[in-house]
Amino acid sequence: MDSILFNIIKLPFFLLALLPLRILYFFSDLLFYIMYYVVGYRKKVVKNNLNESFPDKSDKERLMIEKEFYRHFCDCIVESIKLLHVTDEQMTKRMKFLNLDLVREISKDGKPIFMTMGHYGNWEWVPSLNIHELNNLLLAQIYRPLRNKAADKFFLKLRSRFGSESIPKNDTLREIIRYRKENKQPMIGFIADQTPSPNNIHYWTMFLNQETPCLTGPEKIGKKIGANILFLDVVKVKRGYYEATVRVISTDAKNTAEFEITELYMQSMQKMILRNPSYWLWTHKRWKHKHLYKKEKQSL
Repeated sequence: MDSILFNIIKLPFFLLALLPLRILYFFSDLLFYIMYYVVGYRKKVVKNNLNESFPDKSDKERLMIEKEFYRHFCDCIVESIKLLHVTDEQMTKRMKFLNLDLVREISKDGKPIFMTMGHYGNWEWVPSLNIHELNNLLLAQIYRPLRNKAADKFFLKLRSRFGSESIPKNDTLREIIRYRKENKQPMIGFIADQTPSPNNIHYWTMFLNQETPCLTGPEKIGKKIGANILFLDVVKVKRGYYEATVRVISTDAKNTAEFEITELYMQSMQKMILRNPSYWLWTHKRWKHKHLYKKEKQSL
């Protein structure tokens, strides 16, 4: 049954992917109108996130960010569909990676590499990094499995387009140990700008003007195995074109202070978002958990 559903889901998207991006962007413009003006998809969440993150901006400025975000979000949808039928040559022109010599140099020590990033630009295009020669690194990304098996299979197919592996988030350490036993050196992508579950909140920081709980998994696992920790700094150059620069967070994770790596990651994320806020995923309920201190203070 799941296989039938998968093929039903895949067929219309595969046919759309045959179209050139300039045509797909026409559908993106149409989708924007429907999503923003007709359906109002998560507009309340987006408006609240922008109000809390940018209280010093005018209503007009926040509205401009909001509309540009929805346009970009719709572009990301059609760009991700295009992954079903895109050449390596097209991707190398549209998704450029800078400072890869740094990755090649760091990889010489044989340690695993964690590439931290965020829901910024088009994160679904980042696995195209595997097109580039990176000293035989095995590329993988952490993901949260979807409940719908057919949809989960569809997105796994998209993310494996360039040969990278997808690791369910609960299997991260187990898979890293397996890579080590098989003498494979992985470079693993962590998108760590999501909200932790209440039981996994171990660190708070000020992020975009708000007290924010942080995912600490990349740091916790990185310190345990002595990984090199990098950050992918993304710029949207223009519609359908991105540049991603590799930056160092730590090449000595075991000897960093507690939460130092997490804080450096959050600072890097914030700097990237502030450069152009429209290209971050504002539909996410990033601040649904409030700091215990705030709750206690409000109850007094």
